[in-house]
Amino acid sequence: MARIKRAVTAAKKRRKVFKLAKGYYGAKSKQYRAASQQVMRSMAYAYVGRKNKKREYRRLWIARINAGARLCGTTYSRLINGLKLAGVEINRKVLSDLAITDMNAFKELVDVAMKARA
Repeated sequence: MARIKRAVTAAKKRRKVFKLAKGYYGAKSKQYRAASQQVMRSMAYAYVGRKNKKREYRRLWIARINAGARLCGTTYSRLINGLKLAGVEINRKVLSDLAITDMNAFKELVDVAMKARA
């Protein structure tokens, strides 16, 4: 059986790692082992970060809705509960955008929610 030499394959593999490690400090962008380890760690952080990003946005939206709701004389939890009782299906992203850009429309939603709670 013929012997397989990995020269081209190994070089491609290393090139891919070095491309991902571009801009890293010191040996992490120059030496294959250090670069490989750092790229693996970076990919793990990126994976976790993609999950955390969703949580962070939801927290931001809730904080904005709460601020808008308090300006209208209620709280976030009462507003959400009232909207659910009224059968208004609007997500937090849109609600937060309304609280920032169109306070009149947000106020109308708060009124609908408060009527449903009463």
